[in-house]
Amino acid sequence: MRTEVSETPLYVQFGCGLSAPPSWINFDSSPTLRIQRVPIVGSVLGRRDGYPPFPDNVRYGDIVRGLPIATQSYQGVYCSHVLEHLSLDDLRVALRNTRSYLREGGLFRLVVPDLERLCREYLESSDDNAALNFMELAHLGVRQRSRGLGGVMRTWLGNSAHLWMWDYKSLSQEILDAGFSPVRRAAIGDSSDERFNDVEDPGRWEGCLGLEAVK
Repeated sequence: MRTEVSETPLYVQFGCGLSAPPSWINFDSSPTLRIQRVPIVGSVLGRRDGYPPFPDNVRYGDIVRGLPIATQSYQGVYCSHVLEHLSLDDLRVALRNTRSYLREGGLFRLVVPDLERLCREYLESSDDNAALNFMELAHLGVRQRSRGLGGVMRTWLGNSAHLWMWDYKSLSQEILDAGFSPVRRAAIGDSSDERFNDVEDPGRWEGCLGLEAVK
């Protein structure tokens, strides 16, 4: 049975990481968060190897499996550098779930790495290391395989690999297919709803692809 959280504030962020403004309900699905929430064990294991503690107001929630919140109840949903970490099938589920949480007229804003920009920079570069730079900036390559239990655990806890990259045309079509309309390219701070100013970080938008969709 789904457990519902308070309906105030009426704004939800998923994949929040360490950015958890009090004016939003903040969820993250990191295994590190789950470990840190375990009494005693979390204080020993969850905060080692450079993983800082999550803010106390971050709740565990997976947008693909479904968040523990009511449907058709929220005015805004936001995610920053989350969707590129999902497989294509999971992205489609996540978009449908996101739409289900919004009221009619509610806004979904998101930012992801811009595949088109990265490709243009690669093609126009005269740097001998252009391909290496592209792979690293796109987080598609693996410089060094993790070995041993410690390395496997760090990879699992970090979850930094990109599983599917996006440009505006492809991602906007996926959002339309999920039932949103209209969809537009967005820039930081250009939302008609000022509450998004509480959660959007300029450093996460620079050189990236932002979109805004309406239910």
